[in-house]
Amino acid sequence: MFEALSTIPKEELVRRHEACRHHLQAVAPGAGGLLVFSRLNIYYLTGTMGQGVLWLPLEGDPVLMIRKGVERARLESGLKNIVPFRSYSDLPGLAGDAGSPFTKTIAAIMSGLTWQLGQLLAAKLKDYSIVAGDHALTLTRSVKSEWELEIMRRCGERHHRCLYELIPARIRPGMTEREISHICWQVFFENGHQGLLRMQAHGEEAFLGHVAAGDSGNYPSSFNGPLGLRGEHPAVPVMGYAGKIWERGEPLGLDIGFVVDGYQTDKTQVCWAGSSSDVPADVRRAQDTCMEIQARTAAMACPGATPEEIWLESVVMAEKAGFAEGYMGLGGNKVPFLGHGIGLNIDEYPALARGFTEPLECGMALALEPKIGIEGIGMVGVENTFEVTPAGAKSMTGDTFDMVFV
Repeated sequence: MFEALSTIPKEELVRRHEACRHHLQAVAPGAGGLLVFSRLNIYYLTGTMGQGVLWLPLEGDPVLMIRKGVERARLESGLKNIVPFRSYSDLPGLAGDAGSPFTKTIAAIMSGLTWQLGQLLAAKLKDYSIVAGDHALTLTRSVKSEWELEIMRRCGERHHRCLYELIPARIRPGMTEREISHICWQVFFENGHQGLLRMQAHGEEAFLGHVAAGDSGNYPSSFNGPLGLRGEHPAVPVMGYAGKIWERGEPLGLDIGFVVDGYQTDKTQVCWAGSSSDVPADVRRAQDTCMEIQARTAAMACPGATPEEIWLESVVMAEKAGFAEGYMGLGGNKVPFLGHGIGLNIDEYPALARGFTEPLECGMALALEPKIGIEGIGMVGVENTFEVTPAGAKSMTGDTFDMVFV
């Protein structure tokens, strides 16, 4: 007899279902329910990483239809209706048999399907009208419950201890980026990191994160973030390069995620190879500016504030400090955002950027990452994961933000 390793409380699943139904009525009026495909979204709504399809009707019980792993799904999920299926053409009959029939108009999480599978779904369900329902689930996931925040707080505590205390004690100038990457992995795994970082943007990948010494911090990058890196190889542009040594008088950027129970926190720790007296004045001022931007924007991140206004304030602060050119990346590495939502994915809604005008809510989790690239030196700055509270955003990844001197 097997038992589930862990389960999501039933009341937590019910809260998620009801929130998603509420948002669906505004996002896709007329749709009688939502079809969910990606495994991570299925996990969020069921408690099991199912390979299949979830039907969440506006009225009635959800129905989880599984291609493989029905036994595991029944162990892990609190749903009443979990059934096997083989073809998309089976879905209406299975939902109807469970007492939650399809409606004429159906919303779907279209980002969870490839073009090929989307066309197949439309062909198999040609008697139904299928509309986009992605934003309903995006809005639902953006506001974390106390149950979720507690996991993220535990994750953040371990994350800070590793990046601020344990890793700096094990690394030294003269090591390669790759050697430092391996020490980071070792320390993280020793402290409960579960290994798998997830991103939702199509084509984006994360493995450990960025380890960038000196001018690697400004190395051309295709990753949608400000910190450059050489990475392992053009085919694996992550972690750190075996040919780049961390020299004295250089910054080292460790932009690395941590994951506990599927939930992630994001944090960047800058280390300096030398003592505080060795830091050039422009580098010191850039680091201080980033910490000031983080403090100001965290204080602004109250319910009712918009991501756009927080981003624009950060830009003004960087410009007044004289860092308009290097703020959030040099040259082609520059990105037009201050941070992002985070949870089961690293890159969740909302982006702290122009055009994001829906107000923040209590319980949102945000990564704020002000960084400044300095020509010929590298990149400095800070990143931490915050929860939105009535008094502003509170850091979940420590409260000490300066460079660590190694």
